[in-house]
Amino acid sequence: MTRPAPDIATFLAREPAAIVAELTSVRGSSPREEGTFMLVGAETIFGTIGGGALEYLVIAHARRLIAAGRASEVMDVPLGPEIGQCCGGRVEVCLDYVTPELAERLVARVAAEEVAKPHIYVFGAGHVGRALARCLSLLPVKAHVVDTRREELVDLPGNVATHASAMPEAVVRSAPPGSAYVILTHDHALDFLIAMEALKRADSPYVGMVGSRTKRARFAKWFIGEGGDSAALERLVLPIGQMGLGDKRPEVIAALAAAEIMVHIGRREVSVGSAPATIISGAVDGR
Repeated sequence: MTRPAPDIATFLAREPAAIVAELTSVRGSSPREEGTFMLVGAETIFGTIGGGALEYLVIAHARRLIAAGRASEVMDVPLGPEIGQCCGGRVEVCLDYVTPELAERLVARVAAEEVAKPHIYVFGAGHVGRALARCLSLLPVKAHVVDTRREELVDLPGNVATHASAMPEAVVRSAPPGSAYVILTHDHALDFLIAMEALKRADSPYVGMVGSRTKRARFAKWFIGEGGDSAALERLVLPIGQMGLGDKRPEVIAALAAAEIMVHIGRREVSVGSAPATIISGAVDGR
């Protein structure tokens, strides 16, 4: 049986004899990019290299290595009819035992990836805000929910940070660079104040506000009247989570908004550029 471990520390404690499998070469189409890794133990796994037939083959082979006590091996896998996939590419997968030194590098890499996760601030813990927090809790981001009402900041996912603040707009000023902001409080005047602060953050990939086109027009008039920059106003997404559906159910708005936010964050990451890390050979580096 293969059960996913909740975190790398739990995996390493549970699986003293484990294999790390890393995509060290990717040619053509592949489920995951070069540098992606997973850990395979006798009973549990941590991470994924894309699932499907490729991952099934790698898990089975890694467990044969564990059973045979062999140190390492490289798999060259065509992602085509030979294994029942139709990606069309080819990958090289390096398998190696997790030594104490390698475990340290793995833990450091996962910690670094955790720190690098983009921050998303959801202002308002109402119906849409709570639904959005649940969506974001499943994504590789650091989600925050901010509200003036402390009593509303309950029963949210455990990996979502909560902030009770009498001045939510001040949270925007102290947010990490590159944070995204979603504004859906119970008070339109407060929405406007938060949005004004968020639009001052040129480093933000996404500033969105729940509402209607009428609300956008009113905000635009107020924003320009308060000396706001018209170019900054163009960055405001209002209404959020539309995508042509016009569905006003909180859960649907939340799901569409989460996708919308991730698209904006992804575009920013592509424009900035980043290199995957390598873990098999030596220290954690850019490749």
